[in-house]
Amino acid sequence: MTKFIDVNTMSTLTRSIGVANVIERLISYLEEDYLRWGEFDKSARLAAHSEVGVIELMPIADDKRYSFKYVNGHPSNIEKNLLTVMAFGVLAEVETGYPLLLSELTLTTAIRTAATSVMAAKKLARKDAKSMALIGNGCQSEFQAIAFHTQLGINEIRCFDVDNFATEKLIKNLATYPKLKLIHCQSAKEATTGADIITTVTADKKLATIITPDMVEDGMHINGVGGDCPGKTEIAREVLERSKIYVEYEPQSRIEGDIQQLPAEQKVTEFWQVLAKKANGRENVQEITFFDSVGFALEDYAALRLIYDLACEYNIGQPVGLIPQLADSKNLFELLQSQK
Repeated sequence: MTKFIDVNTMSTLTRSIGVANVIERLISYLEEDYLRWGEFDKSARLAAHSEVGVIELMPIADDKRYSFKYVNGHPSNIEKNLLTVMAFGVLAEVETGYPLLLSELTLTTAIRTAATSVMAAKKLARKDAKSMALIGNGCQSEFQAIAFHTQLGINEIRCFDVDNFATEKLIKNLATYPKLKLIHCQSAKEATTGADIITTVTADKKLATIITPDMVEDGMHINGVGGDCPGKTEIAREVLERSKIYVEYEPQSRIEGDIQQLPAEQKVTEFWQVLAKKANGRENVQEITFFDSVGFALEDYAALRLIYDLACEYNIGQPVGLIPQLADSKNLFELLQSQK
């Protein structure tokens, strides 16, 4: 039967293992799957846009397994005390089409996004990076902070959000990390001044300019997470033009990422090429590197693969009857007949 991992099961498991350990393990799954880039049947996600948000399906498959994620993005949900982003996903066998796993992916998406950010920063940020500006302190922010602190040794995070309560929430939630210095800044400019890395995770669905040229210094690495759909950006075009740009899946990033502002002939590098040593990452301490992280289905595939392995390893998850169990596989009508 299909394993079902609900929110409570996933959050309990993550607390038990430790979120930093889950992130570390997921980074290795991500790297393994990115190094198999050519084995996957890839496509940009399918999106249904409205004036208030977007609903998307993110499918991908290799010759053994298929996965998809259902995910939304509705910035105005916060006014109704609803999540801006929520998701669930499926991992299935290609051979039979049968689903192996049905799982929550709201918590997991935040974890996999942070793991992906660190996977890229390992190759693109300066090795001596110690401080990070974190612009946007909503649901993604704690995971980004924990990932960069525990996996890359970032010990100072300069936090800014237009909502002061969001920053206070972030600082309170991370009080259990005594070696992590959190600074509540009053502007994006203040947060970025002196930072080695800039991470942007804002939510507004609009062509915004959060990071301007005067905030960016030579040697910085910029991790752009919030610009993830058509008409939604965070980074000034002039900053992009000064940067070496890395993306997940170029056909999708051209439509959804901050690079939607650039002409089609502008060179960008798919990150898998860096891992496979077919392209260079950071080459010197003066370069400005930019990872245009819109979120790609391969990352959810890796996350679902990890969840399934953890479910088997820890014997968790409930069986769910998504698929009929028939005495005669040609007789679906038996489901409607009385059981004797």
